[in-house]
Amino acid sequence: MKKITSEIQKLVEENALALATINENGNPHCIAVGDCKVVGENQILVSDNYMKQTVENIKRKNNISLCVWNKNWEDGGVGYEFVGTTQYFTEGKWREMVKKINEGFPAKGAILVTVEEIKKLV
Repeated sequence: MKKITSEIQKLVEENALALATINENGNPHCIAVGDCKVVGENQILVSDNYMKQTVENIKRKNNISLCVWNKNWEDGGVGYEFVGTTQYFTEGKWREMVKKINEGFPAKGAILVTVEEIKKLV
């Protein structure tokens, strides 16, 4: 599956996501992100509010994985993993868009994720 459905969009935009990159030693680096917006059928925009290591990792190797899941696992929990590549922007339309996602945060940059694969987690 490569298309982000309206059900998946709701999960992405209303929940925290795990965002994983690879550091300079080849080890995983995972953080939680909350300011995300689906901007296309296979694109997710993530706001860089306080990231340092994640941005360094993306600039070195742009592979990424995101995971999201619903809050009620006991009632038939479902989640998704998104595997893809990223681009990082410190200006332009993507940066302007992340500034509007949550105006209480700095939005230092925008991470545009192009999803190449979506895996359903059950």
